[in-house]
Amino acid sequence: MKTLAKLPVTIVTGFLGSGKTTLLRHMLDNAQGRRIAVIVNEFGELGIDGEILKQCSIGCTEEEASGRVYELANGCLCCTVQEEFFPVMRELVARRGDLDHILIETSGLALPKPLVQAFQWPEIRSACTVDAVITVVDSPAVAAGTFAAFPDQVDAQRKLDPNLDHESPLHELFADQLASADLVILNKSDLISPEDLARVRLEVAEELPAAVKVIEASNGRLPLDVLIGLGAGSEEHIDGRHSHHDHHHEGEDDHDHDAFDSISIELPQADESLLLDALTQLVVQHGILRIKGFAAIPNKPMRLLIQGVGTRFDKHFDRQWGAEEARTTRLVLIGQELDAAALEAQLRAALSV
Repeated sequence: MKTLAKLPVTIVTGFLGSGKTTLLRHMLDNAQGRRIAVIVNEFGELGIDGEILKQCSIGCTEEEASGRVYELANGCLCCTVQEEFFPVMRELVARRGDLDHILIETSGLALPKPLVQAFQWPEIRSACTVDAVITVVDSPAVAAGTFAAFPDQVDAQRKLDPNLDHESPLHELFADQLASADLVILNKSDLISPEDLARVRLEVAEELPAAVKVIEASNGRLPLDVLIGLGAGSEEHIDGRHSHHDHHHEGEDDHDHDAFDSISIELPQADESLLLDALTQLVVQHGILRIKGFAAIPNKPMRLLIQGVGTRFDKHFDRQWGAEEARTTRLVLIGQELDAAALEAQLRAALSV
């Protein structure tokens, strides 16, 4: 009887808006016949990233694609590995003869180290290996000292006192994502000067073991052979990687990232420019880190995909509305100490809906 080789798994981590989903889309669009399963760890109630990934050209029908994208809804993989993650992996292990690779996208707020450690469990370890942990870095955000979009007043305070970087939960999370990495991608490298990019590279290198490679990218466009087949076996050495949050998994109950809120808002159709202006105001006034979702625009037959990091918004029409599909606007807002009712009321008032 033929023994199946271990199924390689690539874990993609990185801060909010760094480009993880774009990287995964690129990998799937260039799979070159590889049979790839995807686990999306979505932070929020709406499966936004999962729906985006299902639009990729991965050589299968929509029904098959829906069966190959696994979404974990709790947002923090270090909290879900004992619940949703294990049964999903068990199902994929049972099908590993039909698969060539697994991709896992963590949420922007997840800690990668506990996820890698889950691959030490005997039932998973015997069938899978972590080919690599890829950390995607938002180069312009790091160059600006924010690591991701962040409230203006905190950003200003950080710039006045560089020592605050090491007291910030955001900086610690950024450092922990780097500490677990086998490959680091300095994404959006085309959006900053060569001098700033060099500074980002030096700052990132301070958090990395010497053997970890750092490469640059624009929109995650890298050859697939650079991203998979690294053979890192990360589960074998992850325990030796220092993490700021190690103590949270040694009997302490608190999680720094529990301070982040994720709220969902559903609205009727809205004028595109009014909606984007209103969302920008929410970001400025309430320090929202990330906004993503779908919008229904009057007299437009297609759905508008919106992804915002700070006050920077990317948008495009991604697909036609279904004949029986309700044309509504659904958004996820991620930040700290968010008042869902107040945010929805402000948004509705700005849109007059």
